Amino acid sequence: MAITNEKAFIAGNWKMHKNIDEAVELVSSLKQAEEELSEAVVVVIPPFTALRQIKKILEGSSLKLGAQNLFWEEKGAFTGEISPPMLKDAGCEYAVIGHSERRQYFGDTDKTVNKKIKAALAQALVPIVCIGESLEERESEQTINKVETQLRAGLEGLGEEDMSQVIIAYEPIWAIGTGLTATPAQAEEVHSFIRDKLEENYGNEIGSCVIILYGGSVKPDNTYSLLKEKNINGALVGGASLEADSFLQIAKQGIKAYKEKT
Repeated sequence: MAITNEKAFIAGNWKMHKNIDEAVELVSSLKQAEEELSEAVVVVIPPFTALRQIKKILEGSSLKLGAQNLFWEEKGAFTGEISPPMLKDAGCEYAVIGHSERRQYFGDTDKTVNKKIKAALAQALVPIVCIGESLEERESEQTINKVETQLRAGLEGLGEEDMSQVIIAYEPIWAIGTGLTATPAQAEEVHSFIRDKLEENYGNEIGSCVIILYGGSVKPDNTYSLLKEKNINGALVGGASLEADSFLQIAKQGIKAYKEKT
């Protein structure tokens, strides 16, 4: 079944934060408030070490579980890597692929991102595919070129059915963890371009339904203005997802914005 953008999609990427006890405490708090989140799709993305324990807590909950990365092979001599079947076994439904930190520090490229997307889809994991430009690229007016290149190479070989199961996250690198945020107009310009490209390559029926997230210093006080934009369907949240209160406020602001624009 195709994924659609009928609800605000709010995902919290914890990065390398929270031990198991801390993760349990955070997710338990979110679960207690899940009735307030029923009009959004909410995904928590903890470190690998906490996945199994978090899945147990989420049993019977509407909250979803995701992973921060994966490798493209199912098994083998790949020390330190995690395969898609392992993530499925741990209870994941989503996997972040190509985050800028993975590209910057760990050698992810558009080519390996493409391999990871296909590996995720083969195991019925929904890829959350990250793209975005650096500050230098934005200042030299290369944003659209960079995003187009990442889209073309990252999604190479995917058909319409594949694309109906993929989520795109636009994360301007200059806004990740810096406190800087793209203005709603800046973000919408890029999201609109992404939407146009998806519709051009996969048809209006698929392209118009793909979830396109914004990520980059998302906070409770900027979520509403961002998600009010036509082509911003949700948020990939970093630091503000590490505290239950701020993450809940982001989700609520996303729900409010979505109601007003649909």
